[in-house]
Amino acid sequence: MEGIFVPISMFAMIAAIVILPGYLRSRERKEMQQTVRAAIEKGQPLPTELIEAMSKDVKVAKVSSSLRDLRIGVIMIFTGLGLAGFGYAVSYAADEAFYPFLGIGAIPASIGLAYVILSFFNPNKGGQA
Repeated sequence: MEGIFVPISMFAMIAAIVILPGYLRSRERKEMQQTVRAAIEKGQPLPTELIEAMSKDVKVAKVSSSLRDLRIGVIMIFTGLGLAGFGYAVSYAADEAFYPFLGIGAIPASIGLAYVILSFFNPNKGGQA
């Protein structure tokens, strides 16, 4: 029983860290909407501070630019190379460690290469990164 408690508690902690903030945020938004709805039904004017508070958490989607794609691509390629280098360094102690890390490193490196290639075809050449 004690041997399984540690893994279960680890996964429960990860789930709580991921799920709990989203749940609390959605509950807060729901209560705010109920308050606004009640104020509108009673005919009260909405203060500008309330409208600003409701719209401050809205995230604007970043427009993809070639510079942004290139930066992401280079970071991903070097992440893959770093994983391969780590596998090479570990292979001195464990001979079979190099090829799995090379395979794992190939995934972000391939995605990074795709980003670099897409950066040349992106119509938004300038812009923010």
